[in-house]
Amino acid sequence: MTRDEVIRILINSDDYVSGETISQLLGVSRASINAAVSKLKDDGYQISSITNRGYKLDSIPDILCKEQIASYLPPERSKNIQVLSTVNSTNTLLKKLASEGAPAGTVVISDEQTGGKGRLGREFKSPAHHGIYLSYLLRPTSSTEVISRITAWTAVAVSRAINNLLNVKTDIKWVNDLLINNKKICGILTELTMEPESGHIDNVVIGIGINVNETPGDFPEEIRNIASSILSETSGELIDRSRLAAEVIKELDQLSTDWPDTYAPYLEYYRRNCMTIDKQVYVVRGDSKNEAKSIEINEDFSLKVQYADGTLEDVRSGEVSIRGIYGYS
Repeated sequence: MTRDEVIRILINSDDYVSGETISQLLGVSRASINAAVSKLKDDGYQISSITNRGYKLDSIPDILCKEQIASYLPPERSKNIQVLSTVNSTNTLLKKLASEGAPAGTVVISDEQTGGKGRLGREFKSPAHHGIYLSYLLRPTSSTEVISRITAWTAVAVSRAINNLLNVKTDIKWVNDLLINNKKICGILTELTMEPESGHIDNVVIGIGINVNETPGDFPEEIRNIASSILSETSGELIDRSRLAAEVIKELDQLSTDWPDTYAPYLEYYRRNCMTIDKQVYVVRGDSKNEAKSIEINEDFSLKVQYADGTLEDVRSGEVSIRGIYGYS
């Protein structure tokens, strides 16, 4: 644990911190502090050391690791966070942990997914060293009717996290995509598990995939006009993925506290940032594809559309494609 605690102290200090001060704060020997700093340097952390002044963190490697994520969170929060280098699917693993009794708020994060999943059975590309693939466990006491809104709430939470840290605005495409400059940078997949005897909700696993530091060449050619990353669509400066992951966790923790009663701020944010409104769209269900005009986001986060014959519908399922976005014309 000394290594984790040392990096927390250095990350949260703007100046040099003496070895003696760190030793006293952690209640360990100076030799333990020196060993921890040496290990951090081996892992790619750039740390300056000056006699009689101590240590100063100069730069952080672009890695996802528990101690770095934990350094941006309250100390007790990290106990229910798992960070992996690779996994088939963070959602699949977290569903297994949930079935074994994992508490609400448990988080699984991976640097890579070999079997990442999107909505409607699609694959979600999850290459190593670039993105954030994060799953979050809820154990809500709410009805199945209300729980359908959780994906929209999550879109708001992730959008807030990105804006809080990077001052970057993301558009929300109904119901679960985040876009910058009309290109997808985040997808969300929520999976529900019911108690078979009672029919009540046992848990909800929220899966989030964020394209963070990819360059255009990191995407397969067939999706380069559809998908992008925060880095590619903003300043081009490398983004601290651990810090962004921590910001997402903070927002999801707040969502968990707010759910389901404090819905007004989420609805207002969603409506304000939803790019689907007042657009020509296609409502797609299976082989059916019907053109309509999107009208508004309803209070239950469904999408009101109007078809050419004047018929109105509140869309709660299926897929809605926007003309001119993602190659739809």
